[in-house]
Amino acid sequence: MRRWLKPAGLLLIAVFVVIQFIPVDRTNPPIDRAKAIYSAGTVPQDVSIILRQSCQDCHSNETHWPWYSHIAPVSWLVASDVHEARNELNLSEWNSYTESRKEDKLEEICKQLRAGEMPDGMYTLIHANARMNDAQRALVCKWTETARKTLTGSFTNPATVAQ
Repeated sequence: MRRWLKPAGLLLIAVFVVIQFIPVDRTNPPIDRAKAIYSAGTVPQDVSIILRQSCQDCHSNETHWPWYSHIAPVSWLVASDVHEARNELNLSEWNSYTESRKEDKLEEICKQLRAGEMPDGMYTLIHANARMNDAQRALVCKWTETARKTLTGSFTNPATVAQ
């Protein structure tokens, strides 16, 4: 049995080296700041900080690709997760969404925060600074609820509506 360990180990190493050459799309699309959710005062500063810290890496075109995202097979999972997250909600493309889609996304953000589904548990295992406490979740949910109510033709910052 032991005579197979060395060839099996060498084969495993060879496979690991070969899979490093399989291309993975880790590009960030160009950013048009006018389309971002943060443009034109759409998000209060305290909520903006939370979104940037806990959501932006996966849900925007401003992903910071960590070192492990360059090593297969982990790179495949990370890239797939980021592309899926961007398709679901892209904070960099927010102002290109229809009002109806914005309303749906705002509702979904709060729903997933309350259920503890976001930020993703696998992500927060490695990125402790992305974890959200109950107060942060409540703050973002309060903002999404207020924003949904004020969404009437253009997305406005609830703080500026009263002015």
